[in-house]
Amino acid sequence: MPKNQFNVILSGVGGQGIISLLQILAKAAFLEGNEVRSSEVHGLSQRGGSVVAHLRWGKEIYSPLISHGRADLMLGLEICEALRTAFYAHQKTIFLVNKKLIPFQNSWSEKKILENLNKLENLFLVEASKICQEKLGSEVTAGVYLLGLAINKKSIPLKPNSILKAIKVVIPEKYRSLNFKAFKVGLD
Repeated sequence: MPKNQFNVILSGVGGQGIISLLQILAKAAFLEGNEVRSSEVHGLSQRGGSVVAHLRWGKEIYSPLISHGRADLMLGLEICEALRTAFYAHQKTIFLVNKKLIPFQNSWSEKKILENLNKLENLFLVEASKICQEKLGSEVTAGVYLLGLAINKKSIPLKPNSILKAIKVVIPEKYRSLNFKAFKVGLD
């Protein structure tokens, strides 16, 4: 994989803010002078269905889709969806996953999902929803919290200021302050 490219898979379910997270990351990467390509699949997202987004940035990015085994970072807002997209990872991929299960009919148990997730290398399971609910009063900011954490762990090659500028552009004014706080909590 070329060193002048970075590939991120975002996964979760409808209502968790995957598309907003995608837009924030894309804008931040663009502000830093990168070519940016993205794609998302969100068929039944308004009904809690699966949402997966691909984001690539760097120099000479031709396709928005990430090939199997080519993701540098996996941001999962829900454990089952994070496991479902694990085939995009390679041995050095960083998994930053919100430890939250949104069960659906005939899904694996939380125990089985976690057993399989724990087989992955470079896995960071984080109680992002719980932390955001306790510290900010809203778990919907879990994705932005994970962005702050990714910057903190040096898992993503973007500057914090670029993310903050992108939040200002992407997030409606009435939710900006909450998202700034979520990002800073993750950053610390």
